[in-house]
Amino acid sequence: MQGFRFLLMLGLALMLAATAALAPLRAQDRTLPYWASLRYDKVNMRVGPSAEYPVTWVYLRKGLPVKVVRIREGWRLVEDHEGTQGWVAASQLDPARGALVTGAGLADIMAGPNAASGVKWRAQPGVVAAIKPCKSGWCEVDIAGRKGWMSAARLWGSEPLPGDE
Repeated sequence: MQGFRFLLMLGLALMLAATAALAPLRAQDRTLPYWASLRYDKVNMRVGPSAEYPVTWVYLRKGLPVKVVRIREGWRLVEDHEGTQGWVAASQLDPARGALVTGAGLADIMAGPNAASGVKWRAQPGVVAAIKPCKSGWCEVDIAGRKGWMSAARLWGSEPLPGDE
């Protein structure tokens, strides 16, 4: 009887350990597509989902937003703001939401989520921002510690996607 109880406890402990180990993997089982951003200053994009495939592009912008469109083991097929697609190791991506200022000319960063709230400052196209989910056409942005509101129309990465949380 004691041996049976030991085996039962051992089995339960192994199940709990396996469940804990799989939790981070389940966190990555998001509905596709979803937004992510580059975790490091240098990230390689590859032709296929393995380090054995050649590098086709090297990104040199931490925080740059990408759209994850496919998952294969520890790799993500991503698309950038220019429509370029390639494979990036999942470890190189940050689930934090980012956006890229787009369009022509300077973009107004407002004091509040409306055009009448007053301009706080302006950002050039190509600037990377951390954003929260957008509401009513406005996104709360954080650009190098400066916070404000921008029109979602000027941000690549502001579109709501099925896999966003």
